[in-house]
Amino acid sequence: MQLAGKAAIVTGGARGVAKGVAAAFVKAGAKVLIVDREADLGEATAQELGAFGEVAFMAVDLMDRAALPGIVDEAVRRFGRLDVLVNAAQASQQLMLMDTTTEAMDLAFGTGFWATFLLMQAAQPHLVETQGSVINFGSGAGIQGMATQASYGAAKEAIRSLSKTAAVEWGALGVRVNIICPFANSPGVEIWKQHFPDAYADHIAKVPMRRIGDCETDIGAAAVFLASDSAGYVTGQTLMVDGGQARLF
Repeated sequence: MQLAGKAAIVTGGARGVAKGVAAAFVKAGAKVLIVDREADLGEATAQELGAFGEVAFMAVDLMDRAALPGIVDEAVRRFGRLDVLVNAAQASQQLMLMDTTTEAMDLAFGTGFWATFLLMQAAQPHLVETQGSVINFGSGAGIQGMATQASYGAAKEAIRSLSKTAAVEWGALGVRVNIICPFANSPGVEIWKQHFPDAYADHIAKVPMRRIGDCETDIGAAAVFLASDSAGYVTGQTLMVDGGQARLF
């Protein structure tokens, strides 16, 4: 129970990688507030994970900046504290660079960068009080570059830069900030596998570990470590949980 006694917010937690993180957190003993814009799916996820611990759900569209501080308020109201903020939600459109519109950039930055930035600001006083941490999500698509991922990759790299700045500024306050870049069997990847099985198989063959990560047991487990006291001297780091595809030295 590495996270026993801790309270966390996980954005985008109704499905995919973020759901895996929420599941891993609950099973590690944390109380979790799942945030997602899809109310029915979010409620179902909260009910499912509630079998393992204390889970609440809050329906919020992260594009609504005025609603973001209320997420932190709700977590503190429910749990009496906040120890971990996980910014995992991200929406984007897959478009070639010359087809990418300002609206596509607004979507990627609105759900990703701006939501991460504003939630970090709202959560910081509470994280100082608990000596807590932030886990943000980047992507190999931003680090390495990937066709059709102009808006997504740009937002993810902006999040990484923001995270490193926060790690420097908040370290003396006892707040750690780290980044996970995952490769996992999310619903989006499963759709890709179904429609483009040859491309999927070719990609897996190039992964040094020759498999795709699991949202809970691989990505979620890494997030549990970063949120736990075992990572108490780890901050400002980008952790590639991608089977060895991107090797940062």
